[in-house]
Amino acid sequence: MFENTYARLPPRFYSRVDPTPVAAPRLIKWNAELAEQLQLQFNSSDSQHLAQIFSGNKLLAGSEPLAMAYAGQQFGHFVPQLGDGRAILLGEVRGADHALHDVHLKGIGRTPYSRGGDGRAALGPVLREYIVSEAMTALGIPSTRTLAAVTTGENVFRDQPVPGAILTRIAASHVRVGTFQYFAARGDVEAVRILADYVIQRHYPEIAGATSPYLQLLQSVVARQASLVARWLHVGFVHGVMNTDNMTVSGETIDFGPCAFLDAYDPDAVFSSIDHQGRYAYSNQAPIAQWNLARFAESLLPLIDADTDRAVAQATEVVEGFSATFEPLWLAGMRSKLGLEQAQSGDAALVEQLLAIMQRTAADFTQTFRGLCALAGPRAAVPDLGPCNGDPAFNEWLAAWQARGEAEKRTPLERAALMRASNPKYIPRNHRIEQLIVAAVEAQDFALFEQFLSVLGRPYEEQPSAERYTQAPRAEERVLRTFCGT
Repeated sequence: MFENTYARLPPRFYSRVDPTPVAAPRLIKWNAELAEQLQLQFNSSDSQHLAQIFSGNKLLAGSEPLAMAYAGQQFGHFVPQLGDGRAILLGEVRGADHALHDVHLKGIGRTPYSRGGDGRAALGPVLREYIVSEAMTALGIPSTRTLAAVTTGENVFRDQPVPGAILTRIAASHVRVGTFQYFAARGDVEAVRILADYVIQRHYPEIAGATSPYLQLLQSVVARQASLVARWLHVGFVHGVMNTDNMTVSGETIDFGPCAFLDAYDPDAVFSSIDHQGRYAYSNQAPIAQWNLARFAESLLPLIDADTDRAVAQATEVVEGFSATFEPLWLAGMRSKLGLEQAQSGDAALVEQLLAIMQRTAADFTQTFRGLCALAGPRAAVPDLGPCNGDPAFNEWLAAWQARGEAEKRTPLERAALMRASNPKYIPRNHRIEQLIVAAVEAQDFALFEQFLSVLGRPYEEQPSAERYTQAPRAEERVLRTFCGT
């Protein structure tokens, strides 16, 4: 079942550790669809058996549990040793897509990297990660996924005692920019090379025979991260803690602690309770991704060229090319959100004008773009666009956008269909997540969790019975701060 390729790397890449048993594990949710994709054969009706396995109480045959070592730039400050402080990699399985996927348990107890923490996870953050990671996948955004969530039958102590839980995370891999930094900071060039070769073989096999494979690796990771962040912005996602230990080299979204989705559009929106300077604000995510990639490039310099000056020059050129990759991807996605396919010189200005109006009027990001779908045709019914309705600047913009749409080859109906496929109706709204967490933590009631998860599985479709999930929060429901949950 397990292939354990990471466990075949040298011992300095990880620490062997078994999960700490929990008292009374109970299965909250089993992702049967994902299990099928991973070609995992379990009796899903035997919830107690699944709870024993995915709490770590019972190890599967062939598993070689380990905690991965890595470093990280946390809010700009380098920490030379972080690592899996409350998680272990059970191993990798080969899915129906023929690719390897990590099976990773979060909340399994202390490891050598716990740094004084208890190594456990609380129920609330586990439910948040399950909801958001699966929603991101349904939105078409590369993301780690959740195979199972289990309560432990034990409390963890944060501000107060709360139920403990364990999450099974599935990832293309858990190699991060911070993994490379861990070895680079120690001057361990051999380990950096071993890790780079491992990543190339696992994620970028097409560049294995390149003349400069490590420079090509940097280019490939830059391209994937540019695409990923552009997709985040298209749906109003704020990661919240884009440290280098939270950036995978595979290009998947990872770690859903203080993340959130925009309600009212605000490019300076910050939700994380620990981001006091707005480093990871919504509009700052692309520049931060580029900054993180520069740290990745620094780790690769000895592999890129033996001459340091040449290596720096080549790596700098690649990292500085991030914007040239990101900006067209962002604009193409925004065109699709407006039902436009043929590029015209004024399109960026058209998008920026709309965003400026939305910011000034505090228009809801998701509702506004979804509402515009009904206006793609000249005789379409006028939807409720909230504070944009009746705004003189918006009316002027609307006329310009409709005139721009007439230059498209698609019919109005086709344009509206393109827009509905690019503008989700349902997102993991922050206040809804908080409501389901409160119900689960205080009453062990998972009905809201199940309902919301079902709705978010079809974010672009009309679901008449789920209209309440499209509503923006009332003033008293607004979530202004989110937490990492460690």
